[in-house]
Amino acid sequence: MFKNEVGTVIQLELFNKTKAVLLDTAHQKALFSKSYNFVFDKRTGQHIRWGATKDEDGDLWLGIPELADIEISTICHGINNKPCSFCYKANSGTGINMSLDTFKKVFEKLPKSITQIAFGIGDIDSNPDMFDIFQYVRDNGVIPNVTINGWNLTDEYAKKLANVLGAIAISNYDYDLCADAVKKMTDAGMTQVNIHNFLSAESLSQTWKLLKHVNTDPRLEKLNAIVMLSLKKQGRAKTGFNPVSDEDFAEIIIYAMNNEIGIGFDSCTGPKFMRILKSIPSEKFINPINIDNISQYVEPCESSLYSVYLDATGRFYPCSFVEGTLGWENGLDVINCDDFLKDIWWNERTLEFKTKVMKCRECTGCPVFEI
Repeated sequence: MFKNEVGTVIQLELFNKTKAVLLDTAHQKALFSKSYNFVFDKRTGQHIRWGATKDEDGDLWLGIPELADIEISTICHGINNKPCSFCYKANSGTGINMSLDTFKKVFEKLPKSITQIAFGIGDIDSNPDMFDIFQYVRDNGVIPNVTINGWNLTDEYAKKLANVLGAIAISNYDYDLCADAVKKMTDAGMTQVNIHNFLSAESLSQTWKLLKHVNTDPRLEKLNAIVMLSLKKQGRAKTGFNPVSDEDFAEIIIYAMNNEIGIGFDSCTGPKFMRILKSIPSEKFINPINIDNISQYVEPCESSLYSVYLDATGRFYPCSFVEGTLGWENGLDVINCDDFLKDIWWNERTLEFKTKVMKCRECTGCPVFEI
């Protein structure tokens, strides 16, 4: 798979001194060890992971960061200068930005196994270093992605984003604003354009409006998929919001599949999606579905197994939702650590969280929140 590609070879030491080899070329990044392996295609975003053989899952204890979620701004005015009532970060018009210099210090500490970075921002124009950060990541062989709310997205911004990103997601807080942003990004040439839709009992009407329009609104003609993000009771969403019922969840799945709508779910929701999918009578679907095949594309929670989250100050948490919860009030200092894997990734607190995640991957999907 790496024939005729020039790249670098790095020897790595995984958990309990397990040896691994990391290969990094212009088009791919891959890691190989005795029971944890992955290959990532930098052009398509395809990521394949396996264990000792291609038919086995990888050893979860050996996993090291493949994906990073890094917040570079907490400044967000919401939609029409109205903060979102369900924002789990409780962001507002005043906040902080991560500078390019700070980001470089953070990036330098991360292991070379990182393939992609999902950037967290508020307003698209909140951080003046945003595009320099994206370009720095791209220049260092890692693919930058971002989620935006569509507010203040100009054609110029869309073109600059399309030139540097691998994928982009538009949050569905206002339908027309979201649809307009999708069109601007696809018109700018991006193919990996998704919609992030907040899913709760209280937002079902918003969800159904999107589902009913996706196949008829020309602005969404080139949309890749709708990704449903389940409620986590954090920030402003601690009160006033409730998880969607199994019955409503099933109706969403049935409608999307019967109408050939590309649909996905955040990894927090993976086990719930599979549990409900298996409970739906086969006659509800127009075309037969292969549950075993679908399950190959569903990744349960990978926090502390394959992914990391860093806030705008450069502090580590297993994931962005865990920030500020019991035991993770302050996170771990990445910038001043000596060795990320030893000091952060295999820190006693991280390993404790990893154990909880491994136990919950097949049940609730989250060791902290009701999903």
